Amino acid sequence: MSDEIEFPDDDADHEAGAVTESTEREPDRTVVLVPIRSARGKRAAGEGPSIKRSPQARLEEAVGLAKAISLDVVAADNVPLAQPRPATLFGSGKVEEIAALVKEEGAGLVFVDHALSPVQQRNLEKAWSAKVIDRTGLILEIFGERAQTREGRLQVELAHLNYQKSRLVRSWTHLERQRGGFGFLGGPGETQIEADRRALQERISRIEHELETVVRTRRLQRESRRKVPHPIVALVGYTNAGKSTLFNTLTDAGIFAENLLFATLDPTLRRLKLPHGTEIILSDTVGFISDLPTHLVAAFRATLEEVIEATLILHVRDIAHEDSEAQARDVEQVLGQLGIEIGKSERIIEVWNKIDLMPPDARPAAHPTAEPGRPAIVPISALTGEGIPALLQLVEDRITQDRPEFVVALSGADLGKLHRLYELGEVLSREDDAEGVTHAVLRVPDKHEHAFHAEFPQARPMR
Repeated sequence: MSDEIEFPDDDADHEAGAVTESTEREPDRTVVLVPIRSARGKRAAGEGPSIKRSPQARLEEAVGLAKAISLDVVAADNVPLAQPRPATLFGSGKVEEIAALVKEEGAGLVFVDHALSPVQQRNLEKAWSAKVIDRTGLILEIFGERAQTREGRLQVELAHLNYQKSRLVRSWTHLERQRGGFGFLGGPGETQIEADRRALQERISRIEHELETVVRTRRLQRESRRKVPHPIVALVGYTNAGKSTLFNTLTDAGIFAENLLFATLDPTLRRLKLPHGTEIILSDTVGFISDLPTHLVAAFRATLEEVIEATLILHVRDIAHEDSEAQARDVEQVLGQLGIEIGKSERIIEVWNKIDLMPPDARPAAHPTAEPGRPAIVPISALTGEGIPALLQLVEDRITQDRPEFVVALSGADLGKLHRLYELGEVLSREDDAEGVTHAVLRVPDKHEHAFHAEFPQARPMR
């Protein structure tokens, strides 16, 4: 990260043995740990009910996060957690057991798929003689590696600095020193932690100011797109659900689409023509994930404004994934934070992707019936193209459902203007009768309605 601020640690003498040992290890050799809370522990902590995720799926996701930045995962396991310990998260026996595993594997990094307090992080680093990173820290690392645009990089750095700021409560001894001041002649000087926090805050303020400029530019771009009234259709979904693959299939954009978590970070926009000629702007967005830090959602709000302002939202789901239902609820939770009401089902279409990975007898019906109050469902395979025509047709129907439809009859010399029907509207059907009269049904977008009526005054509305 540019302009990253480092803070010295005067506990080096105290931790000399740990540092020496960890330097002998490979820094990319990683042990992945997924704490699994028991139902009893959740009730004791006052946590409400949630959709159950399988421990295996959670472990696979955690390993996927680590591999997303090319870490060498040498061991991975679920760790039962009855009650989180304030000092170390895990109990002392489990901490010692993991320490032996880390040493045996020669790991220089331990990824704990859970939120860690600064104190917990520090104590675990001491106990395991290895670098420890929690879920938020790893997601930030992935975002930092994936961001390509100026806005994306600034958003990531802002989130990273806010995360660092929360880490300044770590009980480092150098934070107890006083700088400045004149003893009995003056008051106490500035503590190290105050100076560090001030330096961070200054950097945060600079980035926020830069982001205001970038966001203002993006807003102007959106306003200019409104002058060419193409509806925006946004792809959203859990990370690795196949959004970018679908985007490439529809637009031939060739954007990065791999079987990696958070393969796409920066928004991508492309113009797309639907079956009957309706033009839309398709937007690919960052994938969502469970337990996404609140400040990360806030940081990327400007990026997700394309979703907020979209005419239609395609919620892409990996329907072959065993935790597909839980993933869907996570996405809906983030959409709710953005002010999008899931209950307005006409604005959302659920795209059940990856049906090619399902056995034939387990595949959903071609036209599944959605539950009352839930969005319509279209099963597809973005990889093979199965179901894509049905999806595009439904998108066009939703986009154009409020547009007026007209019937035009052309005969004689007027047949020379047939091409203008295709230029001014979306021809839905066309018939030539025995008398040489052509009957056409078409939708006319608002921008062409005046020209259409001027050239075809005989047109009559369908409804």
